[in-house]
Amino acid sequence: MIHVEAEFPFPENLLERAAQAALEHESQASESELTIVLTDDARLHQLNREYLGVDAPTDVLSFPASETDPETGAQYLGDILISIPRAQAQADAAGHPLESEVQLLVVHGVLHLLGHDHAEAEEKTHMWRAQSEILEQLGLGNIQIREE
Repeated sequence: MIHVEAEFPFPENLLERAAQAALEHESQASESELTIVLTDDARLHQLNREYLGVDAPTDVLSFPASETDPETGAQYLGDILISIPRAQAQADAAGHPLESEVQLLVVHGVLHLLGHDHAEAEEKTHMWRAQSEILEQLGLGNIQIREE
């Protein structure tokens, strides 16, 4: 499910395609569900402060859930929130389209929902490799996450 709180000038299926590619890469069941919320810096700043103790906006936050829908049996992985203004600024700085940046952030968010992290060097190497492989499958092999 994709919930939009901010405007974005591209089809939602790009986000679904990015999420699905990440799920398939990680051998996650295709029936798995997650929510992607496109929002703004203020919302991510608030959530970053409230849940992670970081008093600053960010580009993407993931909130794992690992619940099972009692009616369908589908696994609910959690929520991904993306700041469209921050994604636009990052896309501009990197010289690629907003839609590419948002797909990168979706992939990054899904990997976090599936347990990946980048706090330690070894974890980061593993996560960045998975991210690169997924982006390559999406035709975005030239796009890489930029750390602030």
